[in-house]
Amino acid sequence: MVAAVDKFKGTLSAHDAAQAIGHACWDLGIDCTEIALADGGEGTLDALGGANRVSPVTGPLGDVVEAAWRFHRGTAIIEMARASGLTLVGGPEANDAVAASTTGTGELIDKALDLGAERIIVCLGGSATTDGGLGAVRAIHAPARLRSVEFIVACDVDTRFVDAARVFAPQKGASPAQVRMLEGRLERLVQMYKQNHGVDVSAIEGAGAAGGLAGGLVALGATLVPGFEMVADEVQLTEHLKGADLVITGEGQLDITSFEGKVVGGVAQLAHENGVPIAAIVGRVHPSAHDADDHSMITRGVIDLVKSFGEAKSLAEPKWCVEQAARELLARR
Repeated sequence: MVAAVDKFKGTLSAHDAAQAIGHACWDLGIDCTEIALADGGEGTLDALGGANRVSPVTGPLGDVVEAAWRFHRGTAIIEMARASGLTLVGGPEANDAVAASTTGTGELIDKALDLGAERIIVCLGGSATTDGGLGAVRAIHAPARLRSVEFIVACDVDTRFVDAARVFAPQKGASPAQVRMLEGRLERLVQMYKQNHGVDVSAIEGAGAAGGLAGGLVALGATLVPGFEMVADEVQLTEHLKGADLVITGEGQLDITSFEGKVVGGVAQLAHENGVPIAAIVGRVHPSAHDADDHSMITRGVIDLVKSFGEAKSLAEPKWCVEQAARELLARR
């Protein structure tokens, strides 16, 4: 049995969710491999081993923040939300959508280079910024050093660079007038990156991720990769699925986007390719989930925690609810 799950945002980490499913398995005498997953956004650092160092960097609005990140055996893992995230400023209401900068993320990349990193993975998502990555680009001293590094940017969206203002900035507190201003700024950055680095970021799908940070890093030589695929490769998910008789996946809300580069859809696809039955435990099921073409790949059913245990209990005792749901699924085997 394999437990391969995403976080239940706001209530349960991916590690705790996988552990809850594992408890149900072990109590029933069933071997279980517990795997915490992520889609390249928030939670990816934890899924890939967790932070082992903290560095003071420039936060989104200029204040110093203590950003947790990982450096191990030549590989640096940087979750941009830890340095330039919206939660650091108190949400969209407290954000300055125009001034917010990715400088701190660039400072972490610079620190990784100073430590001799051979591989740098930057995980996008949860940003406060729409600066096109300019803050990060300017914070990296001697960016030519990146040419000798495997530089990976993980994201789960395909938004184009200039479109980042229209698609994401309103979620970060930008007014309609500010969205137009930010769009103009991104258009100017397209020309600047083309002139300075020879890269047309406007033509790259996903370059608008994290308010254009993806594009800025691609201009410096980074390779954009789908977040889930990167994490699945890192934790060798396919190898763990081979020979398994069931995989249980899960996340906070199952909806149509779950099958568009997110964890549940990715696990379902890999399980289907390897002939492994799959079930899912989710916080709640949104009606749009049934419109997804790949929804039928979840062959052993979906348990909705809110429907099964009530919203109050699901929020107050999510780990217990996930374990009980796993017991129910295992009883159907």
